[in-house]
Amino acid sequence: MPRKLFVTTALPYANAPFHIGHMMEYIQADVWVRAQRMQGHAVHFVCADDAHGAPIMIAAEKAGKTPQAFVAEIAAGRKPYLDGFHIAFDHWHSTDAPENHQLAKEIYLALRKNELIASRTIEQFFDPVKGMFLPDRYIKGECPKCGAKDQYGDNCEVCGAVYAPTELKNPYSTLSGATPVLRSSEHYFFMLSDPRCVAFLEQWTGDGRLQPEVANKVREWFAKDEQGNGGLGDWDISRDAPYFGIEIPDAPGKYFYVWLDAPIGYLASLKAHLGERFDTFMADPEVEQVHFIGKDIVTFHTLFWPAMLKFSGRKVPSNIFVHGFITVSGEKMSKSRGTGISPLRYLELGLNAEWLRYYIAAKLNAKVEDIDFNPDDFAARINADLIGKYVNIASRAAGFIGKRFGGMLAADVGVEGRTLLDGLRAHRDTVVELYNEREFGKGLREIMALADRVNAFVDLHKPWELAKKPGQDAVLHDVCTVCIEAFRLLTIYLKPMRPALAA
Repeated sequence: MPRKLFVTTALPYANAPFHIGHMMEYIQADVWVRAQRMQGHAVHFVCADDAHGAPIMIAAEKAGKTPQAFVAEIAAGRKPYLDGFHIAFDHWHSTDAPENHQLAKEIYLALRKNELIASRTIEQFFDPVKGMFLPDRYIKGECPKCGAKDQYGDNCEVCGAVYAPTELKNPYSTLSGATPVLRSSEHYFFMLSDPRCVAFLEQWTGDGRLQPEVANKVREWFAKDEQGNGGLGDWDISRDAPYFGIEIPDAPGKYFYVWLDAPIGYLASLKAHLGERFDTFMADPEVEQVHFIGKDIVTFHTLFWPAMLKFSGRKVPSNIFVHGFITVSGEKMSKSRGTGISPLRYLELGLNAEWLRYYIAAKLNAKVEDIDFNPDDFAARINADLIGKYVNIASRAAGFIGKRFGGMLAADVGVEGRTLLDGLRAHRDTVVELYNEREFGKGLREIMALADRVNAFVDLHKPWELAKKPGQDAVLHDVCTVCIEAFRLLTIYLKPMRPALAA
């Protein structure tokens, strides 16, 4: 039966252009989506810019622009990346769009009606110069554990300690340099510790929607010690003005924390794409909701997001597919150290976008494993697989078909050729299953092993020698026809990774 799929990738934060890590996730999701469509499944594939939060507000201020203008400028630069790497989103939206404002408020009000929203007064650091409460990343000071200077407000990069910003020694604001002061503020919380949420999440995270290693990690977050400490805590979902975001209904000067409205952006993008069909589509029990994300945002997608959806009366995700990070020659990407790859620069240099699609796909599997981009390995794999094995099949036969047989394939081929082609077709179900399971690396090894079979057939029959022998035209035509048909079959298998070449 054809599946009905609603597929997303994580929303990129709208403060910078795409980097290679973004492209890795989009390529993984796009390959999977294309494979689903080739099987006849209906897919709506959407994404959006994550446009809210203090970092964007502050960056826009430094640039002398409004947050809206700043975000619009970033959004305007997305298309060359997506088109350049053949990422076939059906719709690209923004979390600052009207649909997201409306949906975020509706979901919040539904949670409040369900008695899962509470307010309490908390103490936070306040920058008296900037006149704003400071997010953790804008507070620095000395680590309360090891004394290291210039450490962020939530963890120490020297000793690894985790702490509250208020525990820092000699704290200062990175925005103004001023010493922050403690001030009280009323905040709103989503009651994730409510027994209803805990019971639902224990069931939802344990029924096969998550990869085993992700499910095991999530289970640790439910654990309590002998004193009853630990377990799921309530989630602070509000921020005080000034803040670029969506204002909380009936709470002037209070805004939704960016991580509340960001995943709602998935729904907003789909709503903008489907229009009036949105509610009917999402109410269909056969619709599957699938998210591709990185391992750094598992908490939000496996706890807060499904609980928000469940208790606001909406469809919960069917699967969360988590991937690792990408390194470059074994090093973590860093602008300052120059260890990164600019996807746009890659395209500007005239390198084939589908080489990168293929190389990244060849490294990916269904596990949460980091992958590495190595330039030497990249060149070797493209030369060996795509040129030496795959394209080589066509290049060894197409010329003879064009010059000797008027561009026409033989009407039929011999037993040996049919056996080879039937053998290639017999692997369809295996290739499909590996695509479906996101085992792209295994899938490509399977396809390249089939290419090896075809090349062995070519080496055995040597069309370049047949072409020189009188009276061998029929045999030559047969061999070259088998090669071109084999190339066509291999191209179908590679199409999700190399859509432009297939076209």
